[in-house]
Amino acid sequence: MLGWFKKKFTKTPTPPPEEILEDGPVVEEETPLAPESLPEAQASAETTTETLLKEITDPAPEPEETEATVIAEPVPEPEPEPTPITAQPEVENKIVAKALPEQEVNAEDQAPPQTAEKKTSSMFQRLSQRLAKTRDSFVHQLDTLFLGKKIIDDDLLDELEEILITADIGINTTLELLDDARRRVKRKELSDPQSLKKILKEKIQAHILDSNQPAELVMPQQGPFVIMVIGVNGVGKTTTIGKITRKFKLAGQSVLLVAADTFRAAAVSQLKIWGERNQVPVIAHKEGADPSSVVYDALDDAHKYDVVIVDTAGRLHTQTNLMEELKKIKRVMNKKMPGAPHEILLVLDATTGQNAISQAKLFNEAVTITGLALTKLDGTAKGGIIVNICRELKIPVRFIGIGEKVEDLRDFDAGEFVDALFQETTN
Repeated sequence: MLGWFKKKFTKTPTPPPEEILEDGPVVEEETPLAPESLPEAQASAETTTETLLKEITDPAPEPEETEATVIAEPVPEPEPEPTPITAQPEVENKIVAKALPEQEVNAEDQAPPQTAEKKTSSMFQRLSQRLAKTRDSFVHQLDTLFLGKKIIDDDLLDELEEILITADIGINTTLELLDDARRRVKRKELSDPQSLKKILKEKIQAHILDSNQPAELVMPQQGPFVIMVIGVNGVGKTTTIGKITRKFKLAGQSVLLVAADTFRAAAVSQLKIWGERNQVPVIAHKEGADPSSVVYDALDDAHKYDVVIVDTAGRLHTQTNLMEELKKIKRVMNKKMPGAPHEILLVLDATTGQNAISQAKLFNEAVTITGLALTKLDGTAKGGIIVNICRELKIPVRFIGIGEKVEDLRDFDAGEFVDALFQETTN
């Protein structure tokens, strides 16, 4: 392209036809415009016509040369084509193309914060919607109780006690909250019912945060992070394991699943399905095998992975022999890998209410629980069980289940939970 344009530009300076036209009669025809003497103009016109006739008749070969030049000159016709106007837009387009990416980069730099804010707000809204049953039975009753009340009296506190117990806050926790409220009223630190609602929110959050274990999972400095998952039948242990596995995978961790539930027929196949979904390996023995031997063999390959999650058989907390089996699995883990298991996660069904407290106490006596996962919070009006469990056992809540989707297993945040629980809604 560039070579072709150079050839065009080298031929443009050939102006012979214009010179011939200038030597022709056009130049001499300008003389008649002089108004000095018309006879002289006529004489000059006659001479010019004679000279033109001679030029046409005598030098016959000259027109051929001019024709040849004229024929050869259609090639330099580039006078309209090689004009630099066509080359300029290309330069302008390149400049515009360079400017556009800068604007796109700026737009992308500004987009992530907006999308992140929308994501966090939508996640909070989803949590708030899933806690609607608990909020309707607890917070809305508080609002109804405080509506129109100007003072805090014994009648108001008695009705408040009934509301707290109904929400499964627990008797001991309820009495502690009411004693604190009465003490503040006597000291004249509290008189407005709306202020009482604020105090309840702060105290509930404080109870949830009060635990003897770290609020977050503590990973070992070396070797894999071993999690032992326990609980009674039907609480959703295997499903919770599958959802936790996805969380670790999204965080870039390699995961190994161990099927130590050898009693339930569908337990191994169910865990393998979750392994396929998350694209992680599953170590399992035949049905009826010793769970401790499954765990022992699995820990031989544990060093290849970042996280090892062990699924155990569901059992009632009253079954002494099965509780002893959990103790054995824990001993085998610690013998094979000192320090393991690093996390003993108890899965509880939030819909069981106060029965979850007795379950947690007996499991804690057997193997010392380090964390809790509460499932089915979206299906109960008694979400206050979290407050009672945290106060009674001093064990942190790691995860809460608020739906059937994989992303509905949420990392528990006490502040977010309490805000969603006490969120004011407009009817």
